[in-house]
Amino acid sequence: MSSDEHMDRNLALEAVRVTEAAALAASQFMGRGDDIAAEQAAIAAMRRTLNSLAIAGSVLIGEGSEDDAVSLPSGAAVGGGEGPAIDVAVDPLEGATVTALGGPNAISVLAMASKGGLMPVPDIYMEKIAVGPDLPAGIVSLDAPPADNLRALARVKGADIADLTVGMLDRPRHAGLVAAVREAGARVMLMQDGDVSGVVATAEPLSGVDIFMGVGGAPEGILAAAALRCVDGQMQARLAPRSNEELELAQSVGIADVDRIFTLDDMASGEVMFAATGVTTGSLLRGVRRFSDGAVTYSLVMRSQTGTVRRIEAHHRLQSQQGEIPEPAYHI
Repeated sequence: MSSDEHMDRNLALEAVRVTEAAALAASQFMGRGDDIAAEQAAIAAMRRTLNSLAIAGSVLIGEGSEDDAVSLPSGAAVGGGEGPAIDVAVDPLEGATVTALGGPNAISVLAMASKGGLMPVPDIYMEKIAVGPDLPAGIVSLDAPPADNLRALARVKGADIADLTVGMLDRPRHAGLVAAVREAGARVMLMQDGDVSGVVATAEPLSGVDIFMGVGGAPEGILAAAALRCVDGQMQARLAPRSNEELELAQSVGIADVDRIFTLDDMASGEVMFAATGVTTGSLLRGVRRFSDGAVTYSLVMRSQTGTVRRIEAHHRLQSQQGEIPEPAYHI
């Protein structure tokens, strides 16, 4: 095994330490009605743990701005400064509101790629369609009507359209899409939050999500693309700016043609790693289980180089008085 490969394998498992730390921190605020506190705790824990890694990392997609006291902004340097040059995309707490309310589907997410491997995007909306692996290339298209995509997917899966479930965010903007999917005969799984987990769920046979459609955040689209890239899923995306200001934001990161459809390889290329840890239980992962002196976390780790997907159950002894989280005992 080369030193580079050894480093890569170690880094994949180090990545899950980052999402575990953020999920554990956020879980302290589950159901307590304070989404800001939950998010700030996740950001602080993620940044602290990222800075312990032996990487020369740069945050391509972050959370917060440089003016925030607690933030992990785009452009921030992370890691110890030694080791591989890595682009990092994060969502320390996807689903701050549902965490505060005790709802489902909140996760902590991290993607890492070799320099230049993740596409920079502005913090605006993005239209998406995604399916999992082991399907013919181009089986779905962002430009095709929902009924056509569902017919094509049902055909290659050897199923009826009525057997398919479409995941999408529960938002008023999706009223027409929901109606079109139901008219075609498929089922709809509406998610209060969880743009990343909804896309990634298409790659999990037991998630109950066959295809993801709809409009969500562009940064979340890149994180989801990183995960699907690791397992050879399929995804198409297109920016959905709502104003001239958002058009200018797209141009500021080098996207001149906002009507362009981006493929998975456009959004995530080269060597990619993805890690996610559940904060509250959802379609993709179980949430953190806390006890008087410890907690259990459930995580997913993917590597594009090998196509490896690991599900990790980690048992943590929490030492809140010292403010430290010891190395957990893992079950893979």
